[in-house]
Amino acid sequence: MPSMKLTAAFLAAVCLAASTLAAPAGTASAPQSSSTAPYASENSNQILWSENQNVAPQPIRGNLGATLLGPQNLATDLQNADLLAPPSTDSGTVGNAKWPFSLSHNRLQTGGWARQQNIKVMPLSTEMAGVNMRLEAGALRELHWHKTAEWAYVLKGNISVATVNSAGENYFDTVGPGDLWYFPPGVPHVLQATNDLPEGSEFLLVFDDGGFSEDSTFSLTDWLNHVPKSVLAKNFRTTESAFDKIPGKELYIFPAGMIKKYNEYILGYKAPVGPAGTSKMPYTFHSSELEATNLAGGSAKIIDSTTFNISKTISFAEVTVEPGHIRELHWHPSQDEWSYFLEGTGRVTLFASSANARTFNFQPGDIGYVPASYGHYVENTGNTTLRFLEVFKSDKFEDISLNQWLALTPPELVKDHLQLDDATIALLNSTKVTVI
Repeated sequence: MPSMKLTAAFLAAVCLAASTLAAPAGTASAPQSSSTAPYASENSNQILWSENQNVAPQPIRGNLGATLLGPQNLATDLQNADLLAPPSTDSGTVGNAKWPFSLSHNRLQTGGWARQQNIKVMPLSTEMAGVNMRLEAGALRELHWHKTAEWAYVLKGNISVATVNSAGENYFDTVGPGDLWYFPPGVPHVLQATNDLPEGSEFLLVFDDGGFSEDSTFSLTDWLNHVPKSVLAKNFRTTESAFDKIPGKELYIFPAGMIKKYNEYILGYKAPVGPAGTSKMPYTFHSSELEATNLAGGSAKIIDSTTFNISKTISFAEVTVEPGHIRELHWHPSQDEWSYFLEGTGRVTLFASSANARTFNFQPGDIGYVPASYGHYVENTGNTTLRFLEVFKSDKFEDISLNQWLALTPPELVKDHLQLDDATIALLNSTKVTVI
């Protein structure tokens, strides 16, 4: 009987045959494999259609898949080509890393609205939750506080903010598009869209707890209508009748009754002066006034506690990627990334180790999520600038560039791993490029 011992060459040949049979029709097969593993497929795995194409997308890539016979949500399939027809590089199981605010329940109020994302709708997002809020001109998000920190990015319009901290210091400011605010846990605050713009304002809130719910905040009106009037009278040293007109339920978002007067107060023209004075630590940051760092394929603006000192649990980057370019292959060592897409269209593949990888497509208004240490990139898949936010539950922004890592590793080791030639090794960049 012939020997049953399998040589490395025979195993490599079997692997090569299997990979060739699995290659999608119309693509080149992989070249001859090395003695330890077959070479990666030469299939470029491009997106098969865009959301603007007049096509009926099908779950077919090469010779894999089959046509849809049942009902189809055409708009959703057009927006998510890499879920319906995944690239062959996808493998295994990765949790859903995309949530559009359009699928969130909206809380409609007189004067505005709010919709949220948390682990109930996106289980992968364990570390952070988001809220998209709109206030009409002059409308208020009432006096309130949270058990979690609140970080905000202004999308449109101007917002006046006011707070008082535990030292009795107060703080007033107005912020506009691209600006930030941050309130630590338990610090009370109030928000008002200024009445200098007819459309009011819209903004993004991020909280450092994936289980956070905007419906569970500590609101002034909710609290006081659950306190006996006799206790209110004793607390404020007045009569019970003074509280006859307090609201019987939480106001949450509402139009101000004295808009002009209140705006003068909130803008700081007539700010109350307390014994402790104003806060020495700003609760707002005018990041719109900072110049972004221009890069080969876009730009990046990074803000964390080194520049916005009070923001101890949230850091972020505002990134642009031009058509044909990518946010380079990288990972974040210890913190999850909560991302929000502002404009353009993008593509992200998450590598979750152990041969698990999945690709997602993003449009404006979508939330993305990347668990700590997952390798990923962001590719501009459209014809306009892609702009998005990367938000982290951390006081410092950190990422590790694949390009830089390989450039600063002895080239002989890189060659042994990837079998790159000297010309390719010479292209590795020891300086982090971020967008390339």
